[in-house]
Amino acid sequence: MPVRPFAVLLAAGLLLPALPLRAQDDVTLERIMGHPDWLGRQPEVPYWSSDAGSIYFQRKREGEEARDLYRIDLEERQTVQVSDRDRAGVDAAGGDWDRERRRRVFVKAGDVFVRDLDRDGGLIQITRTAAFESAPFFTAGGDVAFRRAGVWFVQERETGLLRQPFDVRTEDDPEQARAEQDLKAGYLERQQPRLLEIVRQRRQRQERSLEASRERQAGDPSRSALPHYLGKEVEVAGSALSPALDRLVLRIRPKERDEGLRDRMPNYVTATGMVDVEEVRMKVGTAETAGERLILLSAGDAEPAMLDLSVLPGIADDPLADLREAARERKKAREAATKQAGGGEDVAGAEAESVERKNEETSEAEPEPRPVRFGPVSFNRDGSRAVVQVYSADNKDRWIAGIDLEAGELRPLHRMSDPAWINYAFRDMGWLPNNQTVFFLSEETGYSHLHVMDTATGERLQVTEGDFVVRSPQVSADGAFLYFEANRNHAGVFDVFRAPVSKAGTGVIEQVTFLGGLNSFRLSPDDGHLLIVHSTATRPPELWLQDASPGAEAVRLTETGSADFLAIDWVVPRFVEVPSSHADRPVHARLYLPPDSTEAPRPAVVFVHGAGYLQNAHQGWSSYFREFMFHTLLARRGYVVLDMDFRASAGYGRDWRTAIYRQMGTPEVEDLADGIEYLVAGHGVDRDRSG
Repeated sequence: MPVRPFAVLLAAGLLLPALPLRAQDDVTLERIMGHPDWLGRQPEVPYWSSDAGSIYFQRKREGEEARDLYRIDLEERQTVQVSDRDRAGVDAAGGDWDRERRRRVFVKAGDVFVRDLDRDGGLIQITRTAAFESAPFFTAGGDVAFRRAGVWFVQERETGLLRQPFDVRTEDDPEQARAEQDLKAGYLERQQPRLLEIVRQRRQRQERSLEASRERQAGDPSRSALPHYLGKEVEVAGSALSPALDRLVLRIRPKERDEGLRDRMPNYVTATGMVDVEEVRMKVGTAETAGERLILLSAGDAEPAMLDLSVLPGIADDPLADLREAARERKKAREAATKQAGGGEDVAGAEAESVERKNEETSEAEPEPRPVRFGPVSFNRDGSRAVVQVYSADNKDRWIAGIDLEAGELRPLHRMSDPAWINYAFRDMGWLPNNQTVFFLSEETGYSHLHVMDTATGERLQVTEGDFVVRSPQVSADGAFLYFEANRNHAGVFDVFRAPVSKAGTGVIEQVTFLGGLNSFRLSPDDGHLLIVHSTATRPPELWLQDASPGAEAVRLTETGSADFLAIDWVVPRFVEVPSSHADRPVHARLYLPPDSTEAPRPAVVFVHGAGYLQNAHQGWSSYFREFMFHTLLARRGYVVLDMDFRASAGYGRDWRTAIYRQMGTPEVEDLADGIEYLVAGHGVDRDRSG
């Protein structure tokens, strides 16, 4: 596919300056570890304008932390910096479209705005407050809803009225609190209403007054909604308002909970010259797993409905039962050996026997559901259906459940289990425009793949299949296609693909981009174009534009690399597959060879990436960019460098990811050792000078 570079960056510091006199600059440790501004300050947070005629992006200001905003006019092919004053009239990223896709609501600098394409593209500011509004969307009736300080508000389009559809309070219901207080009252306090009529009358008048006040509030449409009391023992962790404005789903958790022990780290480099001590990560295993619950609130005076989690299949299973039993058996064996060797009183054995008896006594009891946490609750466009992802706290299960809004019950739709752990990275889920079907990612086949599911019938179709990873799905506005990123052609190359929704279940997908390297995308509001963030192993991310059709020509929009960076003859890595002596497939790696050295045997460095779960041997720009530059420095000095995606790395499917389960450290070292053997056998490396 032809690729035509197209530089549109202007005088505002974006035009590529002339190359320096020295076409080749040294790669030094000082430069590598210096502030990355010298690389060129790449585009950040790109997004489409509402009319699809422009693209906005941020760019770091040189020598400062501030970000400037730029606009690319796609018709004029011009890029300009947006002044602070002109920012008032531009769009922001994210937000929601109305049913006709003519109005778009979004948050900018903490305030809510609406872009109306039917009013000459006019921008309407809905709020201007010191508070921070978030999560705006259009209701089923076309009004604007948003959240402020955890509370949902709705501004009516016709009247401009700002109202609060639900009043949620994490405190005890006053009536219930009074009843509980009566139960705790002493003898003297209890007998007063019996003996003194005036005390009895005062109490009755107070109760009638409160009841009359509630009735007036409920019957007067100009008044705010009656409060829902959740109790003072809980806090709200999240909420979702139905577009129909008749339901509110709350995630709650205990207010008082053991959050574990946090370690402390000294910070020696401070402005005061004194050592600061800051709290860092919690110690693993020290926190109490309290779990979350879902509450469904209905408009009016209805009682809150606590959704029953026991309907989720397998929620009460113990995935670690075999491990616990094996641990008990090992303990018994050790205790028996100690006793046979003439040890003292077998206190531990007695304790274990007591535990076993307790287990036998409780084995017939109804098992308790495991603690869970919830993903965001997602309503369809008209508010008639809602779905939620539920994750067990032990990371062994993920459920997708529908919420029966009339019955106040969960309806299990899909369960994914993993004896190692569920991959939280692939949690994308959304609605198709038909208001009944959801799309989601699942790793159940061994790789992250795209599925669609009818929430009414539970019928599910797998959209993609094969030994490759699918991520970041996005549905087109007309619902005809699902676009996504995938490494179908090579594990280290993520291009953009699409699948016709009408052919879901057939495995039909189309490759849209052919740029190679790493590519992420944003589909334009009119479905016509892709805004692509593209990078290669030696070039940081830049913006590209392409029609949203397979094989269309890609056009480069930005060129932000600095002259100093581009002048360096970086060592281009080879992308190799290292034979594995422990796995049934090779280990993908980047190989950096000395550009001029033919000396053998040669020294070698094997780079070990961190970040927990990460892919680094891909063909795009690495988040380890300093290490990439250091590899060039080493290669120029005669070292062979191997950068491996050992087992536990991302990008290669579930089995590769979980190979370290309960043996962390072993597979990684085995793969690194295979890397040394590969270098010795094929690249003239001295085994004694490698590490």
